[in-house]
Amino acid sequence: MPTLQFKGKNIIWNHHLAVPFHTLDEVPELHYKPEKANGNMIIEGDNLIALKALLPQFAGKVKCIYIDPPYNTGNEGWIYNDKVNSPLINDWIGKQVGIDDLTRHDKWLCMISPRFKLLRDLLSDDGAIFISMDDNEQHRLRLILDEIFGEENFLANIMWQKKYAASNDVTGVAAMHDFIIMYQKSNKFNRNLFPRTEKQDKLYKNDDDDGKGLWRSDNLLVKTYSANSVFQIVNPNTEKVYIPPKGSSWRGSKDTIKQWLAENRIFFGKDGKGAPQLKRYLFEVQQGVVPNTWWNFEYAGHNDAANKELTSILGEKKLFDTPKPTSLIKLILQLSTDQNSVILDSFAGSGTTMHAVMELNKEDGGNRKCIIVQMPENSEAEPEKNICKDITRERVKRAIDKYGYDAGFKYFKLGIPLDAETMLEGELPTYKQFAKYVYYLCTGENLEAEDKINEAEFYVGEYGKQAIYLVYKQDYETLTRLALNLTLAEKIKEQQPGKKRIVYAPSCFLDEEYLTDNQFEYVGIPYNLFQRNQ
Repeated sequence: MPTLQFKGKNIIWNHHLAVPFHTLDEVPELHYKPEKANGNMIIEGDNLIALKALLPQFAGKVKCIYIDPPYNTGNEGWIYNDKVNSPLINDWIGKQVGIDDLTRHDKWLCMISPRFKLLRDLLSDDGAIFISMDDNEQHRLRLILDEIFGEENFLANIMWQKKYAASNDVTGVAAMHDFIIMYQKSNKFNRNLFPRTEKQDKLYKNDDDDGKGLWRSDNLLVKTYSANSVFQIVNPNTEKVYIPPKGSSWRGSKDTIKQWLAENRIFFGKDGKGAPQLKRYLFEVQQGVVPNTWWNFEYAGHNDAANKELTSILGEKKLFDTPKPTSLIKLILQLSTDQNSVILDSFAGSGTTMHAVMELNKEDGGNRKCIIVQMPENSEAEPEKNICKDITRERVKRAIDKYGYDAGFKYFKLGIPLDAETMLEGELPTYKQFAKYVYYLCTGENLEAEDKINEAEFYVGEYGKQAIYLVYKQDYETLTRLALNLTLAEKIKEQQPGKKRIVYAPSCFLDEEYLTDNQFEYVGIPYNLFQRNQ
C-alpha cells in the first residue's frame, strides 16, 4: 500500500507511546448536575495527553468518535505544541501555522497522526470514527487514515452541504460542502438505518381506500430480463394489453402477478385507465432509510444554523468560523451508535457533540455517554482565555437548562504525569487513579470492577487466573517504607489461592525462590513499572 511521507514522520510516528499517562482530576466546582452525569465528561487540556489519560478506562470502549480538527487553511492561527524530543520539532513549537508556512502540511500531519493512533486504541472493535475536513487536507488525511486504520476499513467520504447559498464575494469557485470521512475499526461495525422523516412518509397516500393503509405506486417493470416475467397484463377497465419493453420484464412471475391482481396490489392509475403499477404499502417499508454520502442542508443543517443555534444559547455571535449544527452530529450518532454507546470528541470546540448526544437521548430514551476534550487555548497575549470552561462547558450547561435535558456532566483537568520522575519528586496520584493505570499496564484491559478496589488490602482486581495488587499510599514518606514482605505475601496467598499474584510495590523483601515457588511476580515502582510498560 502506498504511504504518505512528510517531514517529521519518522520522529512522531510512535510519539504516542512516549506520551506519559496523566491523571484526570475532577474539578467539583465546575461540575453541573453531577448526580445526572452518567459518565458525561468534559476534559480541559491538551487532547493528545487527554487521549492517553483516557486509555486505562476507555481503551476499546468508544463506539463513535467524531472530531472537527483544524482544517489547516493557513488562517486559523493554530500552533504546533507537541513536546517531541527532536531539534526539528522543537523549532516548530509555539509558532503560529500561517498560510505562508512552507511546512504547514507537514506540521498538521505531525500533529494529527499521534492523535489518530490513540483514537484508534480507544475505539471499540465495532466502532467508527468520523472526521470533518475540507479540501485543504482531505486527500492527505485519507492517506494517513489508510495507514493507521487500514485501507480496507474506509467506509465513506460523506459530503455535507454546509451552505445554502454561495457567497457573492468569492473570486474562484464557491465551496458549498465539507467532507466527513468515515472509517471503521474493523469489519465488526454495522451501520444503522436513518429514521424515516415525516416528509418521506407523506409520499404514502390512500388513493383508492382499499382498507390496507397508506401506499405509494412503484414501477412494476424492472430493467433486467427474465423470460418467466415477460407476458401480457390486461387492464380490466379498458382491456388494453401491456407487455414489457424489449430487455426488461415484470417484477414477478405470471403466478405472482396473478396473485397481486387478486389482492388488488396492481394499480391502474386514479382513473383506472393507466399502465399497471405496484402498490408499496408503508407498513411493509423497512423502518429506516439507507444512509448515503450526500447530506444536504435541509436534512443535516448548515453553518449558519449552527451559528444561530450557538448564539441562541450563549448570546454571542460568530464564536467559531465553522461551527457544526447539532442536526449534523445527530445523524452521525444515529448512523453509528446504539442507546448505550460511549461517544468521544477530542476537538470539542463549542461542545456541539455533547449537546447532540443529550438531544438524541431525550428523543429516543437513550443512555449514551459523551466525553469531550477541549484546550483552554490561552497564550501570553490572552493568559485568561479558557475556551473549555467559558464556551464548551457553558454551552452544554445552558443547553441542559434551555432544552430540559435530564442530564449533567463532570468537569476534569489533566493532572500530574504518571512517570518515575514525577513520583520521585513527591507528586503522587490517588490510590484509585494509580490502581486503574496499573491494571491497564498489566493486562491491556480496562478495570471493570472499580468498586472492588480495596486500598486497605492493596487489592486492585483480577484478570483471568491472575490477581493484581498495588502496595501504595498517596504519601511519599509512607511510600518509602512500604514493601512486599513475608507477612503481606502470606496474606495475599490466603486471599488468592491457586492464582498467579502480580504485586506492584516500591520494594520487595522476598527472594526469587519464594516468589517463584508461590506464584508471585514482583514489579517495582516507580522504575520497573515504567520499564515494563515500554
